[in-house]
Amino acid sequence: MRILLYTGKGGVGKTSIAAATAVREARKGKNVMIMSTDQAHSLGDSFGVSLGNEPTKIEDNLYGIEVDSIIEGEKAWGNMKAYLKQFLTSKAEGGIEAEELLVFPGLEELFSLFKVSDLYEEAAYDLLIVDCAPTGETLSLLQFPERFGNFIRNVLPMKRKATKIAGPAMEKVTKIPMPKDSVFEDIERLDEKLAKLQGILKNPEVTTIRIVTTPERIVIKEAKRNFTYLHLYEYVVDAIIVNKVYPRKSMDGYFEKWMQLQEEGQKEIRESFGDVPIFSLELQRHELRSSAYLEEAAEKVYGEVDASAVLFKEQVFMVEKEGDGYQMRWHLPFARKDEMELNQKGDEILVEIKNERRCITLPELLKGREITGAKFKEGWLTIAFA
Repeated sequence: MRILLYTGKGGVGKTSIAAATAVREARKGKNVMIMSTDQAHSLGDSFGVSLGNEPTKIEDNLYGIEVDSIIEGEKAWGNMKAYLKQFLTSKAEGGIEAEELLVFPGLEELFSLFKVSDLYEEAAYDLLIVDCAPTGETLSLLQFPERFGNFIRNVLPMKRKATKIAGPAMEKVTKIPMPKDSVFEDIERLDEKLAKLQGILKNPEVTTIRIVTTPERIVIKEAKRNFTYLHLYEYVVDAIIVNKVYPRKSMDGYFEKWMQLQEEGQKEIRESFGDVPIFSLELQRHELRSSAYLEEAAEKVYGEVDASAVLFKEQVFMVEKEGDGYQMRWHLPFARKDEMELNQKGDEILVEIKNERRCITLPELLKGREITGAKFKEGWLTIAFA
């Protein structure tokens, strides 16, 4: 199954572009599922249908889901949540709203991505299109599988061993319940699901991301940041879609200045994203709120191009032999050297770019080696190892 993720700044029209792609590919004969992970769901509005947490048929070959993160969260960590609720209320005499205390920002949204794994393993569709939340939330979601998975893998064995040895005595002394094996088993299952999800999302033959933008400078700036941070986490962006382009014939007179600004924005997009395919859609006369309008818009965007294909492949991350040592090269377009920081701790390196950070375990080839130098030039971070 092919997976396409559409993301972008709020208001750029990513839901409409995702829905348009889904209609076009379904009418070409592919079995298509489109799902929304944005908690402010508007996907159903694009089709004029009501969508829920289970597949709903929209038309022939096309099904839709608006993921309910609360339901998916209960499925993913029921035993853990029950234990934490017991833990939080063990010393309370009432008055604590435990359910509210157990709402961890971002966690339930992460569990909504497990739908991707479930649908991939189910293999009932040719194409899965994901209408993601606005940029910042999407970046958080895509980082979660790695960060949360690393935390579980590093902490779980130690905690489980300590609980087995000291748990009964601690429970008697503190009167605080210790986690049972079922809780740890849930965590292990969760870790497996996170690993599977990460494998699916980072397989460039399966999953690619498309950034939707408009030709305004402030939106382009966010698209470029998004592009950099997605590369930081080794996700493949295979297309940029420029939406809401003003038609030249409609912009004479009063709106001429807006036309000039958009043309400058389009020039910046062409110059910025290198060989990544760029598609565009003019501002339409009508809202994209029916299958007919959506299909028409998709034809204008993609033309003769197969929208379900992998449109661009770029090696973001590579390790090469260099003299007596090795060098690791990382493509981080639009990053700035003065906003970048690099540190090593054992077999892990931490790269920080402004307010985003990535901690990665070195590949086997580089384990035990020390960083001897680093340089950043023309969008490539090169790290030398002795």
